[in-house]
Amino acid sequence: MMDWTDRHCRYFHRLLTKHARLYTEMVTVDAVLHGDRDRLLGFDAAEHPLALQLGGCEPDRLAEAARIGADLGYDEINLNVGCPSDRVQSGRFGACLMRTPQLVADCVDSMARAVAVPVTVKCRIGVDDQDPEAALYGLVDACAAAGCATFIVHARKAWLQGLSPKENRDVPPLDYDLVRRLKRDRPSLAVVLNGGVRDLPSAEEHLAVFDGVMLGRAAYDDPYLLAGVDRMLFSGADGPSRTEVAQAMSAYVARHVAAGGAAHHVARHMSGLFRGEPGARAWRRALCEEGAKAGPDVIARALAAMAAETQPAAAE
Repeated sequence: MMDWTDRHCRYFHRLLTKHARLYTEMVTVDAVLHGDRDRLLGFDAAEHPLALQLGGCEPDRLAEAARIGADLGYDEINLNVGCPSDRVQSGRFGACLMRTPQLVADCVDSMARAVAVPVTVKCRIGVDDQDPEAALYGLVDACAAAGCATFIVHARKAWLQGLSPKENRDVPPLDYDLVRRLKRDRPSLAVVLNGGVRDLPSAEEHLAVFDGVMLGRAAYDDPYLLAGVDRMLFSGADGPSRTEVAQAMSAYVARHVAAGGAAHHVARHMSGLFRGEPGARAWRRALCEEGAKAGPDVIARALAAMAAETQPAAAE
């Protein structure tokens, strides 16, 4: 979810669910240690519970980045061993680390020693020609011995040669059975299923087996599905209406612009809020057409455009 689940997206999603754990986009160790920390790591207190997802392969530097994240108040530090992008491969982190489970375990050990919050691992079931069962169990067992108790498993291989990052999200077949066996064989570990889960009924079904379910693109493309999470999965109440969320985000956009930000930094994450509803096309068009030129009233203008499209035609 690189470039997607930034602080504005997470604030938006938190309005829809109070209880689901939110994850940052993957942030590289170099960016944490040398970049603009306020821009890359800043978050609103409302976002808790919140996990920082890191990318890297050097135990000492990952430990320092984890310490910075924990000191900033993140509730979890997650090591990404699943991203297949070319940029990640060139930096020798992400999914290519599936080939070096002991190095991943060394990273986990250093991170766990540096922070008091949980250190977790997000991985694939293997890469390229690896045997998935051997690769997954080898990585999990090495990291569990180093102190990791929670694994978020994207139930697909990553093909680092021959498939684009986009294709790696869809083309390799899902193997939920392998991840189920992992949970059965390692019952003391928390196993969270990732990959291909598109709706809450499916998530609820998987929770009969797994300790958690991660939603990525489904929650981004159709964010209002998150409004049902608290009722369905946490015995809470439904989230606010779409219009209530849009109005709350309008106030957020105004604050962001007043602080020197651009309205489209926020609005770009909201195009799917009214997905499937009357006027959704007008909503998306109003958000997207203004683009980088959007003003602080962009949400109000989009709501007005949607209302205009759905009003009955005036009688002649």
